[in-house]
Amino acid sequence: AMFFTVLPQSSELESCGLRLNKKPPNVYFKLKKTGGVSYTTMVHLTTMDEKMVHRILHEYKIHHCELLIREDISVDDLIDVIEGNRRYVKCLYVYNKVDVCSIEEVDHIARKEMSIPISCYQKLNLDGLLVRLWDEMELVRVYTKKVGNKPDFDEPVVLTPDRGGVDIGRFCDNVHRDLRKELKYALVWGKSSKHNPQRCGVAHELADEDVVQLVKKKNVISGELRGRFKQTSDKPLRISDREKKAKLKT
Repeated sequence: AMFFTVLPQSSELESCGLRLNKKPPNVYFKLKKTGGVSYTTMVHLTTMDEKMVHRILHEYKIHHCELLIREDISVDDLIDVIEGNRRYVKCLYVYNKVDVCSIEEVDHIARKEMSIPISCYQKLNLDGLLVRLWDEMELVRVYTKKVGNKPDFDEPVVLTPDRGGVDIGRFCDNVHRDLRKELKYALVWGKSSKHNPQRCGVAHELADEDVVQLVKKKNVISGELRGRFKQTSDKPLRISDREKKAKLKT
């Protein structure tokens, strides 16, 4: 997801739980039922100490949890991790009507982080805006290929790093929900492959405009091809593991 706005009103969005142009804190947090608080930090914290962490957990009535901090975070970052309902999205600030500004002001706007100046009236820098949007969204187009046929370049499968990742496993999930466990290997042509084609697994990271051919395992019955009657039984193999029927009432 990406916000396309004109004025930087980040304070209002922050109060709604949106974090603009920030990455989630590298913190592992898990609630437990027993065992107390397991607190571990791998770096030196500059804005808080262990006593402050325990006070924050006590305010949220958390007495049993695992907390592993892998980077220097602030109190607000720790609260965001505990809340667990924050959304980290990108935001590009677009400044219009730069045709009425001086060159120094336009240069100052252009040098700001995640900002771009345009002019809709004189159609200035609109192409640059499209290029910037494409770069920030990080879309990865993956084309499919059937065995013995040419690749289908009409309808690609679009993946993004912010929504599930860009590996072959995520690509299989987009094609069909049962395809990941039925996959034997994948043949990849494109920038991400060391040679064409490269035989890869589900953890292989794909690049933009790659071509993928999926090879399924043999003797695997797909969910769509399964008929009215099951091919296999759900009963345990051992007789001792099977559930015993209740005695008939007489």
